[in-house]
Amino acid sequence: MPTSDAPLEPKLGKTLQFMQLLWELTHALQSLSKRMEGAIGITGPQRLALRIIGRRPGIAAGELSSAMRIHPSTLTGILRRLEERRAVRREPDPDDARRMHLYLASAGKDLDRERSGTVEAAVARAMRQVDARDIEGARRVLRAVIDELAREAGDES
Repeated sequence: MPTSDAPLEPKLGKTLQFMQLLWELTHALQSLSKRMEGAIGITGPQRLALRIIGRRPGIAAGELSSAMRIHPSTLTGILRRLEERRAVRREPDPDDARRMHLYLASAGKDLDRERSGTVEAAVARAMRQVDARDIEGARRVLRAVIDELAREAGDES
C-alpha cells in the first residue's frame, strides 16, 4: 500500500494524480471506519452523527442529514444502528408528531468524547500539522470537487 510520501506517477497529469489522492483518502476513511466499528462499536459516519447530536441535542433528523451532507435515507440506517446500540434516542416534537428530535442516550454519551483510533482524531492531528491557509485552500478544493461530482451525477441540490 502506498504511503503518504510515495511518489505519484508524473505522467498521469494533475487531475489523475489528485484523483489518486482522493481514492487513497476514501480507502483510508473506510479502513479506519471498519476498525472503529470493531474497537468502539460504531463506524466513522455513525460517530459523526453522534458527535453532532452531542453538540446539538434535540436536532431533527432532517437537520442532521443536512449537517452531515448526506441523503435522509442514508441517515435512516445510521440512526437505526445507533438506536440499536442504545447510543441515540428519539423524542417526538410536542407540536408536530411527524417530527422527531434526537438526543444522546447513555451509551452515546460515553462515546461522545475525543478518543484515539477515530477518524476525528486522525483529522485533528493532520490539521495541526498544516497552516490554516492551507486547510482553507483544501476545503475550497474539496468543496469544488464535491460540487462537480454532484453536477456530473445530475444532483445539483
